Amino acid sequence: MIDLYSSPSPNGRKISIMLEELSVEYNPIFINLEKKEQFTEEFSKISPSNKIPVIVDKDNDQVIFESGAILLYLAKKYNKFLNEKDYWEIIQWVFFQMAYVGPMLGQAHQYLFYNPGKSKYAEEKTKGYAKHIYKILDKRLSKQEFFSNEYSIADISIWPWIARFERHQINLNHYPNVLRWYLQISERPAIIKGYNVVGDFFKIPKP
Repeated sequence: MIDLYSSPSPNGRKISIMLEELSVEYNPIFINLEKKEQFTEEFSKISPSNKIPVIVDKDNDQVIFESGAILLYLAKKYNKFLNEKDYWEIIQWVFFQMAYVGPMLGQAHQYLFYNPGKSKYAEEKTKGYAKHIYKILDKRLSKQEFFSNEYSIADISIWPWIARFERHQINLNHYPNVLRWYLQISERPAIIKGYNVVGDFFKIPKP
């Protein structure tokens, strides 16, 4: 059994989707970020950064925080979605998500969705970053079906962030390869089930 401490955010959804794809038993535990539950003494013991997600793997008494590390841990433990032949190709796109996609699109959430109208400079800058990210992803997906030769943790890592394209003020029709990939993956049963495991229910956005 794996305990998953999470919330309905892109990083949280990465892991619930991964667990659903693996068809392993897990126990979702909602951490309400609006109520600052990530700063409780109990949660701080397993999350030094006070961030979600965190898993506690009771099979071997292993605690893992940081969504990228959790994806790698689960992929290696169950030997799925991390093809050895394409290992570094997959890893570089996971790291790209962690280093650029998440941080920059996270800023878009703050300036374009939660706090619009407070800083024209910040809004224009984050719009530029968002367009650059989508352009990079679209170019990659123009060459192949997924981010590597087959569906992997790279796709699982990136997809929940693209599911917030509306918050990024991005028209997916301008990025046809991202659109094709996004819609294709959105139909996977594990995506549909893993999208809503904790917190309020949200429909998967469709262009």
